[in-house]
Amino acid sequence: MEEPITVAVPLAKRMMNVMVTEKRLPSGDEVREFLKELGLEELYMGKGLALLRSRDVVVLLFPRESLVVDVIPASGEVSDALEVIAYHDRKLNSLILEILPANDLEYEGNIGLEPVIVNLETGELESTPVLGDFEAEKDGVYLVIDSETFERWKEAGNLDTCPLCGGELAWRGKRALCLDCGYGVKVR
Repeated sequence: MEEPITVAVPLAKRMMNVMVTEKRLPSGDEVREFLKELGLEELYMGKGLALLRSRDVVVLLFPRESLVVDVIPASGEVSDALEVIAYHDRKLNSLILEILPANDLEYEGNIGLEPVIVNLETGELESTPVLGDFEAEKDGVYLVIDSETFERWKEAGNLDTCPLCGGELAWRGKRALCLDCGYGVKVR
């Protein structure tokens, strides 16, 4: 079963790759294609809006100067909805990407996701976001990250903190399980 977090994090990973390699925000068309890669079907596109859906989530994409992507459970539970926001911060001269609760007042969990901050002068990633794709296994759902992301995360000294909710991680080899949200992290 897909949840907003299992769509928002892989989407953010793909958007971050464009931001780091090309020093620009991805276009609305690129974001639509990323969402299709994640298994969503496009239902509508036009007038500054795209609507995509899978069995479990509905996604609204608002491509403007900044990008806003609302990921809502198909059940309509706004309390679990997330927003992926990407914009150019002119004061910092950086590209910023954040995953936030769509409704701060009703959100049932904690979002521990660190924002993506790309310095446009140097092209360097100035934050340590832990982004990847999700895989369901018999013992749970895992955020799968690459070794480069793991090394950045390790250097930041946050290996005991869940990158999804901010809770406590219990490690066994190259796998960890969050004691709060129940998601796992796996290094590939």
